[in-house]
Amino acid sequence: MGQYLPLVVLMLLAIVFGGLSFVASRLLAPKRPSAAKEAPYECGIVPSREPPDRFPVSFYIVAMLFIMFDIEIIFLYPYAVDAGTLGAFGFWSIVLFSAIFFLTFVYEVARGGLEWGPMHGYRSLEHDAAMVSPERDSSATIRRVGLEGRFDLDPSTEIEAA
Repeated sequence: MGQYLPLVVLMLLAIVFGGLSFVASRLLAPKRPSAAKEAPYECGIVPSREPPDRFPVSFYIVAMLFIMFDIEIIFLYPYAVDAGTLGAFGFWSIVLFSAIFFLTFVYEVARGGLEWGPMHGYRSLEHDAAMVSPERDSSATIRRVGLEGRFDLDPSTEIEAA
């Protein structure tokens, strides 16, 4: 127990220092609020409108997925290094964790949590069927641009230089 004494003393000193700093700043700091001091400030730019109330939930979902990928890598790395020692228990732990992770990722993708752009409606099947109709050929679907006013570049005709 004596080996933890320096750690406990250091922790108590940190708590006391933090508490005393907080109390001293509250007691000694000048209290002269003004409109300029209370205005939000960012890089010298005066805000022209109120900031939005909150971020979209998709932002937090992507952040959580990023953390989950980090945890998965942290969990998989020791197994990859020492798979032989961990044996069957380690293997099935990795399989269970990967299955749970994969299912949550599939759920999030199916829910549309990774779609950041504007919402797209589904196209009608009639519109798709008209695009692949047999009446369409390259002359009907390829737009010819910039051919007006050009002469025929047939290799059999010669262009006379002026």
